[in-house]
Amino acid sequence: MAQRKPKASAPEPGLVEVGVGRLSGGQGHDWVAEEVPVALVYNGISHAVMMASPLDLEDFALGFSLTEGIVERPGQIYGMEVNADPKGLRLEIELAAECFFRLKARRRSLSGRTGCGLCGTESLAEAVAPVCVVSPGPVPARAVIDRAFAELRHQQPLHYQSGATHAAAGFDAEGNLLAAREDVGRHNALDKLVGALARVQVTPAFVIVTSRASYEMVHKCAVLGAATLVAVSAPTSLAIEQARAAGLNLIGFARQGDGVIYT
Repeated sequence: MAQRKPKASAPEPGLVEVGVGRLSGGQGHDWVAEEVPVALVYNGISHAVMMASPLDLEDFALGFSLTEGIVERPGQIYGMEVNADPKGLRLEIELAAECFFRLKARRRSLSGRTGCGLCGTESLAEAVAPVCVVSPGPVPARAVIDRAFAELRHQQPLHYQSGATHAAAGFDAEGNLLAAREDVGRHNALDKLVGALARVQVTPAFVIVTSRASYEMVHKCAVLGAATLVAVSAPTSLAIEQARAAGLNLIGFARQGDGVIYT
């Protein structure tokens, strides 16, 4: 797990400075992760509001649209625009007509807490939707995962300065970094990664998330096509079931030199 670094002279984008007191006495300042309501608006209709870090929002819009099944490929989004609102940000997304008609038929409204993945789902059937089946791949060797974690440590500036964000990163079979994204919500970080990699049409061999592995995280990795999900914390029972259904390797409690293989 990444540890907080001493404060630099200026905050990273996505951080805000606040005045603080110390239990040990004295006053000072701290940098905290910025968290704002982000509305995803499709063809003028608000579909979801998520609490998120206001960074890499185009990646977030694309990744969310893919993992929620709103679009099947990036080309079905004709354009997107980030607009400021007095109470947050609006991601204005222009959908292909067939996708918008399908979305209107679903009429789901999300009002999420921090990256809540299933808030607002209207039925049990929708909550546990069928998972995508991935092309099988080998479980990455311990040395490969260690190499990936070493690289990931350099890709978490928000976490190092605030201690309040999650990261999701994709790697090739040798443990070389393909992309990494951070967010206050673990689901959001993974959606941003999905969007970033879909934009360049790259499928990672495995994904690392600095969080637990819930059902939603398995679902999103399966949409991405990754053969393995590596989490620093535990998986849930439903995550294990869904990973088996997807043919996805699931590793939890991943640490330097160790981890637990669940599927």
